[in-house]
Amino acid sequence: MPAMSFEEVQEFLTKTADSMPAAIYNKLNGGIILVPETKLHPESRGDTLYILGQYHYEPRGFGRYITIYYGSFCQVCANRTRRMQEQKLREVLQHELVHHLEHQAGDKSLEIKDAVDIARYKRRRPGEDKE
Repeated sequence: MPAMSFEEVQEFLTKTADSMPAAIYNKLNGGIILVPETKLHPESRGDTLYILGQYHYEPRGFGRYITIYYGSFCQVCANRTRRMQEQKLREVLQHELVHHLEHQAGDKSLEIKDAVDIARYKRRRPGEDKE
């Protein structure tokens, strides 16, 4: 099954974000931005580890915002069912929102978990790579 179109992803993200409590978005002044780019993680071996979303905090720039990478989503989800694609988008959005909330609270729990996951990825042998 082909990946959802850019417009379908944008619509789904908007609907999903709107269904969450407004308090979650406190100080997320830059909102949620869907961009067409594909972004590989700097630790990726070849083209196996894509960044699907990122939380950004730029106190002298755009402030706080979330970027969702449509191109990366297509790479990871192209052969999944629509329901699976929607679940992945929901997971990515929720993950980035947790980064936002933890950042405000001075908590680095999810950053630490992400670092552990990257270390685990780096220890795997080539060919064992999973998203």
